[in-house]
Amino acid sequence: QVQLVESGGGLVQAGGSLRLSCAYSEPTVSSYAMGWFRQAPGKEREFVAAITWSGAHTFYADSVKGRFTISRDNAKNTVYLQMNSLNPSEDTAVYYCARSNTIATMTSGLVGSWGKGTLVTVSS
Repeated sequence: QVQLVESGGGLVQAGGSLRLSCAYSEPTVSSYAMGWFRQAPGKEREFVAAITWSGAHTFYADSVKGRFTISRDNAKNTVYLQMNSLNPSEDTAVYYCARSNTIATMTSGLVGSWGKGTLVTVSS
């Protein structure tokens, strides 16, 4: 079973930045698409961003487009989510790392592995 471990969450002021990391346990995960979801209190989990195995293609939810950047370093078995211009009401959530076969399956919610999540709190 592939293990995904998120880190980098914390408390940040509105307008600030934060970078999340997701370390994955086995090198073969590099052949999959990786992504990020988030779940705010009282809301359903929602897709945030995804990246292909090569890193050549990315896809974002409209709510984060232009503010968040997903990237990956397969040599380090790590996926990143750079988050800028953070907004308290919109971006405060638990962020989950995910693995899926493709970006299309990722955005459809067909996720093979989940991390346990890291909490991001944006203060106003």
